[in-house]
Amino acid sequence: MTVSNRAGYYRRNLSGAAEYKSFVPSRLPLDSKLKIDDEMIEELARAHHNIGVLEGKSSQIPNVHLFVAMYVRKEALMSSQIEGTQATLEDVLDPTIDVNANRDVEDVVNYVSAIDAAVEMLDKLPICSRLLCYAHKILLSRTRGSDKQPGEYRHSQNWVGSSTSTINTARYVPPNVDDMKEAISNLEKYVNAEEDEVDVLIKAGLIHYQFETIHPFLDGNGRIGRLLIVLYLMSKGLLSTPALYVSYYLKANRLEYYDRLEAVRKSGDYEQWIKFFLRAISESADNAAVTIDRLSRLRERVTEEIQSLGRSAKRGMKLLKYLEEHPLLERAGAARELGMSFNTVSLAVKDMVRLGILHSDDSRKRRKMYYYREYLEILRAGT
Repeated sequence: MTVSNRAGYYRRNLSGAAEYKSFVPSRLPLDSKLKIDDEMIEELARAHHNIGVLEGKSSQIPNVHLFVAMYVRKEALMSSQIEGTQATLEDVLDPTIDVNANRDVEDVVNYVSAIDAAVEMLDKLPICSRLLCYAHKILLSRTRGSDKQPGEYRHSQNWVGSSTSTINTARYVPPNVDDMKEAISNLEKYVNAEEDEVDVLIKAGLIHYQFETIHPFLDGNGRIGRLLIVLYLMSKGLLSTPALYVSYYLKANRLEYYDRLEAVRKSGDYEQWIKFFLRAISESADNAAVTIDRLSRLRERVTEEIQSLGRSAKRGMKLLKYLEEHPLLERAGAARELGMSFNTVSLAVKDMVRLGILHSDDSRKRRKMYYYREYLEILRAGT
């Protein structure tokens, strides 16, 4: 065993032709303090400011739960896209998803369920293995990862690389099973440690790096690791709702994301990673705040247009509320959920089409679909 740097060392496993090296991360908190320079202080201040702005806007909009519900779906899509999932926002929001979902869409739908379940569970439990494994079980249920020990930490060695990589040609080999168990136990203690001089956002960056380095699951580590960020910030009171997700930034900077994680393991340079992470938090918070503004302005304008319908405005407003949760609309399904007749919904849809709020998709022969196009375009940004 030879010490590599302050981030950890590589351990030799097995012997002969079967020999391979796995990484053993240093325990948290770090023995050597981070070097916090002016650049990091500036990034940290900007990230805190943007999160504060987002929290302020989130508390002011009356339908924040609808925004969060939609944003969770966008985050699930983007986080899954980082892992190579081929799906679009329209796929995920399709009201006929129960009968038309493919494996890529199921991946995203499961992630939405995992996020919702983990956030709800956070009211009852601290961030712990039980919570993370529960979210992981939901994430991988009935999908292509269902044979990868859903809800359990791995019992075998894994590695990170292309589909043709072997353990000896992989880009990265995480800790062996015994080292993984020790490292995840240490991480759980670090996450829940009350006394810490490290700023919450910097600590969130260290936690995310450590989780990705430990890679405790056979599949789904990236998605659970990114979920862990928002769970931690909510547990520390920086966020009151899960309205911040970093996949927006990490997807746009995917190669740099992986390179900066690897740079810590190679040289022990935590500082470059923390600066990158703080930029990801800052940009993501700003993006979420801008999205709230755009959706709020759209709602105000569309509400005015619907009010101009006179006696038909009441059914129009009822349909608008439905559209903010289901921006892809199929009339029969909407009628059932709203407790309205098919004809009444059809008349409201006709009004919305005439106002330019809804647009029809004529490509389907059966079950004609309508799109709340401007709403979707705002949410689609970055996907």
